[in-house]
Amino acid sequence: MRKGFRIMEREIDSCIFYLHNVKKTSTNTELSYKRDLTKLRQYLALRGIVEVNRITAQDLAAYVADMERKHFAASTISRNIAAIKSFFHYLYRENIVSEDVSNGLKAPRIEKRAPEILTPEETVWLMKQPGGDSPKEIRDKAMLELLYAAGLRVSELIALRVTDLDMRTGTIVCGDHDRQRTVSFDGTAREALDNYLKKARFRLLSDAASDMLFVNCSGKPMSRQGFWKLIKHYARKADIATAITPHTLRHSLAAHMVARGADLHRVQAVLGHSDISTTQAYARLIPIRQSEEAGLACLSSQDMGL
Repeated sequence: MRKGFRIMEREIDSCIFYLHNVKKTSTNTELSYKRDLTKLRQYLALRGIVEVNRITAQDLAAYVADMERKHFAASTISRNIAAIKSFFHYLYRENIVSEDVSNGLKAPRIEKRAPEILTPEETVWLMKQPGGDSPKEIRDKAMLELLYAAGLRVSELIALRVTDLDMRTGTIVCGDHDRQRTVSFDGTAREALDNYLKKARFRLLSDAASDMLFVNCSGKPMSRQGFWKLIKHYARKADIATAITPHTLRHSLAAHMVARGADLHRVQAVLGHSDISTTQAYARLIPIRQSEEAGLACLSSQDMGL
């Protein structure tokens, strides 16, 4: 075992490979961990540490302290610590290091806050913003409508392939590894998606053989950053004050379903939560105000997942 020649970059790739193939982690987790561990590697390299067996508990504590000094969010620091712990557990398990120096790391306490949600009226207004007949606006409307109607994560939305879609039954298969789920959509989402497939997708594609459902204006697969900019643009057009993110629509669907009396297990199935306690957070939200009932009425029972 040549510990002195173990270069951290190579070990990060091996760890991600292990997580993917053995632990069956989600693609989102793997991307986040790879990004976080790369930042740790860069931090240590600036201090002359490029071999994993030279990393000490003090080095890791100093890295966490550096993130705290830079005012990183507690959730970001916690995720970084989770990535570091997974990395060193893997190194120790594989006998690459003789000690797991990450054992002493403690994640900061994260204050649980209610998720930001849109009112039903805001949701309807947001969906109306891409109202043009250009391929881009037709695509944007389909993406927004489907994101909300199916309660998707943005990573699930941009990873969809045409073969994941069944327009006849109004269902899609999403997720990864053993966490796939089938979600139904209908109403305006179905209409918008049908319009996109018939009038816009083939005009945006750069590769006619591509199976990706949604592509950007260059014909390449849509990125998370690209969709983030898209939803921010339409939120500004709609004069929505809430600090909206792609996940806001997922939270909003769950809250709207609960407000309409949907069973929590039904909401859990739609969102793909592995633990019902995650779904229960939506039941503790402040009830939707009377002034918003009109907005709820604008959303069909199919759109609400009921």
